[in-house]
Parts: sequence; structure tokens; C-alpha cells
Amino acid sequence: QVQLVESGGGLVQSGGSLRLSCAASGRIFSFNVMGWYRQTPGKQRELVANIAIIGTNYADSVKGRFTISRDNAKNTVYLQMNGLKPEDTAVYYCSVKTSSGDYWGQGTQVTVSS
Repeated sequence: QVQLVESGGGLVQSGGSLRLSCAASGRIFSFNVMGWYRQTPGKQRELVANIAIIGTNYADSVKGRFTISRDNAKNTVYLQMNGLKPEDTAVYYCSVKTSSGDYWGQGTQVTVSS
């Protein structure tokens, strides 16, 4: 069983920064793709960034502002968010893809005030 626990969300002013963390427990390997998604009310969950052995992938809306990284020894993935905008306000979810399926965290709220 895989469990993901996110932390680091909160309220920040426009232009500010936040760092999200996601600690994974269970059978997680370095080749498992891990990522961050976000969702706002009435909209579909969207990919923000993911990280795999071959590299990283970002949504166009966050390129140059957000950075995803991973500490395999700690089974933890991070999302450094700089230059935050009000449109970044959402619940952010951590996810990992495994051979037994996709797992999700409970989500952490990020609110950016203008």
C-alpha cells in the first residue's frame, strides 16, 4: 500500500513563494513517476509538473516559475513555486504512478492573494 502526505500549502501574496513537499511510504522506486496536480472548483484536475528518470515535465503556465525535484532516499518529491499568481490558487495534489495503479495524496490548499 502506498501513502502520500503533502505539506507546505498556505496563503501567500502575489509574487511570493511556497515549497510543497510530498512524502511517500510503501513500495516506491526511483523509476516511478511522481508529480503534482492542481484543481479548482468546477474544473478538471490538471498536471502541474512531473518527474521521472528521464527528466521533468511542466505545464506551460508554470514553466520558469515552478521547479519539481525529488529525493529518492527520502521518497519525497518537492514543488518549489516562485512568482506565484492569483491564478495559481488551487488544491495541489501529489501523485505517483506504480505498477499497481496511481496513488494520490489528500491535497494541500495554496491560495495566492492579489
